Amino acid sequence: MKIHEFQAKELLRAHGVPTPRGAVVSQPEEARRVAEELGTPVVLKAQIHAGGRGKAGGIRLARSPEEAEQLASQMLGMKLVTAQTGPGGRIVRRLLVEEALDIERELYAGLVLDRAAERLVFMVSGEGGVEIEEVATRSPEKILKEHADPAHGLADFQLRRLAFGLGLRDELMRQALRLFRGLYQAYLATDASLAEINPLVVTRDGRLLALDAKINLDDNGLFRHPELLALRDLEEEDPLEVEASRYHLNYIRLDGNVGCMVNGAGLAMATMDVIKLYGGSPANFLDVGGGASAETVANGFRILLSDRNVRAVLINIFGGIVRCDRVAQGVIEASRRVGAKVPIVVRLQGTNAEEAARLLEESGLNFLVASDLAEAAQKAVAAASVA
Repeated sequence: MKIHEFQAKELLRAHGVPTPRGAVVSQPEEARRVAEELGTPVVLKAQIHAGGRGKAGGIRLARSPEEAEQLASQMLGMKLVTAQTGPGGRIVRRLLVEEALDIERELYAGLVLDRAAERLVFMVSGEGGVEIEEVATRSPEKILKEHADPAHGLADFQLRRLAFGLGLRDELMRQALRLFRGLYQAYLATDASLAEINPLVVTRDGRLLALDAKINLDDNGLFRHPELLALRDLEEEDPLEVEASRYHLNYIRLDGNVGCMVNGAGLAMATMDVIKLYGGSPANFLDVGGGASAETVANGFRILLSDRNVRAVLINIFGGIVRCDRVAQGVIEASRRVGAKVPIVVRLQGTNAEEAARLLEESGLNFLVASDLAEAAQKAVAAASVA
């Protein structure tokens, strides 16, 4: 689950990570009031779940309270398009108004799970303000790493080694140790999947602060954190993905035209790959789960067809735990209820596959039945190209 920058900073401050003074506003006059309280200049930052805001005009400097109000009136309600939002962009509904800092250096600090090492890795770099992926590609030697021991966590000597590698000494070294420890504790306490400060800045008056912050929360850990679940901003998520989550469906919207409904994440990925192999493009990832009922399938099918980009549907089910006849019944019910107007290719194999085939044939609906995945993908891609 993604959260906003201002929310991430609140979590970091709770663990002793210093951030610039600021406040969140949703009205232009509020921006003026905050600027008066903080003193100018101030920075206005659009709060959306995407990076690259500065290049797209989502971060602006105001040198007076009047200018802060004027800029806020321009930014609030605007559609901000960045490299991470896609062409559809995101509507700006909130701004974070912060004090402007006199910056001497920009650094990077972040935590993520290193799956290859099976440990958490703390990374720092002197290349702050730049996408860390760019640094890893262009100058990987500039990223310093320390892995946390699963039993004992990160030791102080590891954090000192990271700070020393950034060239921080004396008082800045002491500040860095406190900040790094706070970032690490915030990551653990929130069951995060990613926590990063980019940039982490050194000001000319000798302070170390989190100028920007990003925290992604692990959905599987949210049952332990109802207070964090309350931070979810549904307006920042795709409406179809929000609806799918209500039915406990694993649905991710993509930009293709072949709708996919599959049981099992691995089979879903393979189905999407085969669609691409035959020249098509998947419109979504939809895993209805291993024990899907007819109702679950019907809900998934309805959500899938709500995407206007879908020109054909490929249903690929392997009946191990789930019975194929239940899937077929759900597809039939949903097709009748929704009034599907796009070609539907069905490939059902496994438990009660013969019964499922009989139900599809006797439904009176025009399903395209396939015996294997390759045939099903070819039929779906062909149908989508002429639909």
